[in-house]
Amino acid sequence: MPGRRAARTTAFAAVIAATVVSMPTAHAQPADDALKVYTDLTREAEKLSQDHLKAQDELAKANQTAVTATEAEKKALAESEQFRGQVDVLTEATFEGARFNNISALLTSTSQQDFLERMQAMNIIATDQNEAVARLDATLSAATKARSDAAAAASEAEKFAADVSTRKGAMDQQVSTARAKYQSLSAPQKQTLAAPTPKITVNAPAGAAGTALNFALSQQGKPYVFGSNGPNSWDCSSLMQASYRAAGVTIPRVTYDQAKVGRGVSRGEVAAGDLIIYYAGQSHVAMAVDGTRAVHASTEGVPVKIANIDSIGPISVIRRVVG
Repeated sequence: MPGRRAARTTAFAAVIAATVVSMPTAHAQPADDALKVYTDLTREAEKLSQDHLKAQDELAKANQTAVTATEAEKKALAESEQFRGQVDVLTEATFEGARFNNISALLTSTSQQDFLERMQAMNIIATDQNEAVARLDATLSAATKARSDAAAAASEAEKFAADVSTRKGAMDQQVSTARAKYQSLSAPQKQTLAAPTPKITVNAPAGAAGTALNFALSQQGKPYVFGSNGPNSWDCSSLMQASYRAAGVTIPRVTYDQAKVGRGVSRGEVAAGDLIIYYAGQSHVAMAVDGTRAVHASTEGVPVKIANIDSIGPISVIRRVVG
C-alpha cells in the first residue's frame, strides 16, 4: 500500500507541476491572457477541491461502514452467547433423559394419554435443541462475516484517508498557484473580476425549487472560497447544497454527486431551481434563475452573482432536483 500511495502522490505532483510549468509567464502576457490563465488555474483548483471533498465523503462512508460492521459483530456475538446457553440447557436435559426411549416411555406410562404426553415432551426437547443449535450456528456465521466486513471497511477507510491526504496536497498547491496569479493581476483586472452584477429578485415558483432559488439569490455578493461551506463564503457546490437545505431537501455536497440527483432535463426545458453542471469533468455547478440566467459561486475573486447560463462554461448535464 505505501508504494501505491507514493505513486499516487507523485502522479498528482506531476500533474500540478505540469500545469504550473506550462503556464505562460506573466511578463509575456497581454492583460486578457493573464485573466485567462487565472481562470484556467482556478478552474483546475476547483476540480481538485471537489476531488478532495469527494474523497472526504468516501472516507466518512468507509468509517461509518466499519463502525456498522463492528456493531453487527458485537450484536451477533451477544446473540450467539444467548443461544449457546439455550443449547447447553437442552443438551443437559437430553443427556439426563437419554435412557428415556420409546420403550421406557411405554412401560412407565400410566395411560395412553400419559404415554402421548411423555413422547410429545421428548419431541419438543429434541426440536428445541435442533433449533437452538441452528440459531447458534447462524449467529456465529453472522459474527464471522461481520468481523470480515469490519476488517475490509477499515482497510478501505485507510485507503481513502491516504487519498484525502494526497488530494488535499494537490489542491493546496493548485490553490496557492491560483492565488499567487491573482495577486499578479492589475488593479483593473481585479476590479473586473470583483465587480458584482446588479442584485436581482424574481417571482420564484412555489415549492422547494423556488425556496432554494430565493436562498441562492440572497447570497449574491458573498465571496467564493475554495472548499468553503458557508455561511459567509461559498464554493459552487456548497451554495447549491445550502440552498436546497433551506428548502428542506437534502442533496450531496460535491458536484459529481449533484450531477446525479433528481432527473435530467434538456437545455430547452431548464427552469428555476434546476442545477446546471458544467465541464466534461462536472466540476462546477450553478442554479437556473430562469431559462437564460443562473446564479453561482464562480471562483475566488468573484462574488456570488448572476450570469448567462451558456456563458459560464460548456454544460455537462442539467438536473431537476424536485418535480
